[in-house]
Amino acid sequence: MSTGRSIRVVIVDDHPVVRAGLRALLAGQPDLEVVGEAHDIASAETTVSAQHPDVVLMDLNLGDGPGGADVTARLRGIPDPPEVLVLTTYDTEADILRCLEAGARGYLLKDAPAEQLFAGIRAVARGEPALAPSVAATLVRRTAAPLPVVTEREVEVLQLLARGLGNKEMARVLLVSEATVKSHLSHIYAKLGVETRSGAVAAAIEQRVIRP
Repeated sequence: MSTGRSIRVVIVDDHPVVRAGLRALLAGQPDLEVVGEAHDIASAETTVSAQHPDVVLMDLNLGDGPGGADVTARLRGIPDPPEVLVLTTYDTEADILRCLEAGARGYLLKDAPAEQLFAGIRAVARGEPALAPSVAATLVRRTAAPLPVVTEREVEVLQLLARGLGNKEMARVLLVSEATVKSHLSHIYAKLGVETRSGAVAAAIEQRVIRP
């Protein structure tokens, strides 16, 4: 971001009302300028390429197409990429880690006060992190790692488990054998300190490993 000019922002969210609300909110800040909106990966790429924003405000759920983490990774891979500030309702460990690994500089929740959002946009525009308190707490907890860390594959298994899929169905979705699924479940039970499928789902939701 160049000194002496507004921070250029693109809003990526699949809900028009949300985009309009954010645009109106940011319009009250003299140093923040919304230069475009997008609702999916294609429109995000087109808008960012045309407008060259400093910051992209990124929702996680973008309809039936690729989610915010995938769009973030795509945008961060273009020449002179914008900084990405995720703005979502979800603060699960899996979502947070996926977005940060994809290249997001910040992660805020949609119930954040307006001033926190403004400060977050300014921070990521400077190349600094901006994290919601619950997100920071999740990262600290993971770093401290009092319990074994659930792997990305185990998170996938937990998400399928929460949907009520059986071992055979999970094996088909994950393209692995039923024996591999059983092995994943055994590791998950041990890491979460549970003995049943329902217990694993409940513990994963309570510990914010997966979404409710």
